[in-house]
Amino acid sequence: MDMKSSTRPRPGRLIAALAAAVTLAVPVAVTATSASAAATSTVAQALAAQDGRTATVTGYVIGQPTGASTVLTSGYTADTAIALADTATETGTSRMLYVQITADYRSTFGLLTNPTLRGRQVTATGTLTAYFSHGGLKSPSAMSLGGGSTPTPTATAAPTPAPTGSTGPYDSTYYANAVGKSGSALRSSLHTIIRTQTKLSYDQVWDALKDTDQDPANANNVILLYSGRSQSKSSNGGGSNDWNREHVWAKSHGDFGTATGPGTDVHHLRPEDVTVNSARGNKDFDTGGSAVAEAAGSYTDADSFEPRNAVKGDVARMIMYMAIRYEGDDGWPNLEMNNSVSNGSAPYLGRLPVLLQWHRQDPPDAFEQRRNQRIYERWQGNRNPFVDHPEWATAIWG
Repeated sequence: MDMKSSTRPRPGRLIAALAAAVTLAVPVAVTATSASAAATSTVAQALAAQDGRTATVTGYVIGQPTGASTVLTSGYTADTAIALADTATETGTSRMLYVQITADYRSTFGLLTNPTLRGRQVTATGTLTAYFSHGGLKSPSAMSLGGGSTPTPTATAAPTPAPTGSTGPYDSTYYANAVGKSGSALRSSLHTIIRTQTKLSYDQVWDALKDTDQDPANANNVILLYSGRSQSKSSNGGGSNDWNREHVWAKSHGDFGTATGPGTDVHHLRPEDVTVNSARGNKDFDTGGSAVAEAAGSYTDADSFEPRNAVKGDVARMIMYMAIRYEGDDGWPNLEMNNSVSNGSAPYLGRLPVLLQWHRQDPPDAFEQRRNQRIYERWQGNRNPFVDHPEWATAIWG
């Protein structure tokens, strides 16, 4: 078996094939032709019935099949096929159904065009027959996103985050291998989960930020992180009154610049006024200093920056995400939080006790939750776990 990917696959969980009874599911239509409200099969059932019958199958998108035992989970090359499984974390190709994507469905279901479909649930109706010399579904007559409750790609609502100690909407799928862990085990599991992502170019970041940081009260504007100002999406650039791309984890802390990777990860890139961005520079985070012009409630001194109260927790959770996502095992530096405000170009950013305090005093709000959901659904296909589970910060850092 050869699962090719630019990222490390996560251990899968096998769900046993259901018995003869099947469940009814009404998929959410995202095309003119949607899967009908017929009895749906699991992937396991579909693989066991490769006899030319017509069936409706629901499963999670794992990647793009390119051979009998090869599935790409990143770096997609075409929109012509997807591999489905009964769990979103499956890695065994023998438990995947290869689905042919014909011309009518490629713009919506092809992974080259829609890389963030990885991990989403898809329902397809077609002929159960071999594809790539592997169990497959060919000539689809209907395809839809979801198995009855999964939101469409254009959904704007964010899922309600899990209260401390409870379960969230992604715990049984996306976070399945992290739930119940703490300390180094939780850290390792979360790193493995969130490092599976679509990587953007630095130019693509402009478009991503116009979506992720859209003003809820004005769709033509974005909200600037430190300033809190609503500003026209089209006023991005390098002028004194423009907004640009602020690296919350300063890109010099680890010297990763703006290259694809940590330099373009939208989970820590935010719109900010050019002048305010310059005032923050590459300083660590701490309290105190003088008021920052054009950013009421923010303060700075020679070696640190303090954001306004409304986004203190947002900043902390972005820094936590970066510390877990970039562990030095994929060609990028191992980013870590520490208790210093003089880190220079070292791959560290402080101060950890202050960031943990900010995380506690400013829990995730609707704007931050929507942003996390938007990045997952439309741009990178990965999540910030500390937005979904704020309690995990304490479980890792105390």
